[in-house]
Amino acid sequence: MGGDVDPEVFCSDEQDVIEIDLMRWQNLAEGILAAEDIRGGTELSIIFVAEQDIAELNESFLGAKGPTDVLSFPIDAADLDLSPIGSGATRGPDRAPLDPSDLPMLLGDVVICPTVAASQAPTHAGTLDDELALLVVHGILHILGHDHAEPEETAVMRRRELELLEQLHWKGPAPAAFRQELPPS
Repeated sequence: MGGDVDPEVFCSDEQDVIEIDLMRWQNLAEGILAAEDIRGGTELSIIFVAEQDIAELNESFLGAKGPTDVLSFPIDAADLDLSPIGSGATRGPDRAPLDPSDLPMLLGDVVICPTVAASQAPTHAGTLDDELALLVVHGILHILGHDHAEPEETAVMRRRELELLEQLHWKGPAPAAFRQELPPS
């Protein structure tokens, strides 16, 4: 996506069990978007929530019971109503008609549950820090169109997750334990 403006990432911590360094995860998300060549007026949200909140979202949107680690909600700009509300008469005389290319593209929301991340970290990514980094990367890649429904898609997504984590999280090769095949998320 083109443009001269850097994407905006909004982070919010709506749970109170595990301390979250919002700036750290915002910086990681901005790095991921840059690495994926996302430019221009785009917006992405990362929200850290409690188990009950993610369980409700999981059931409402995926029909699955119980909490999960991460959910991604991509927003397709083509489905947004980009027309101004009302008639042309509601615009002031000096206001130009709305130009959809001037509006930010809403990439979507990544919702992460830190307590689920903490409980699965020892058998998944290793540490809570690595687990949260993986979930941020994983969630954003879903927003950008990656999937893991088929084995080939899984391989591509896992490879890209590892590349981004090595580039932006570890700043070098992944720890040996992490390089082992990760179970499906």
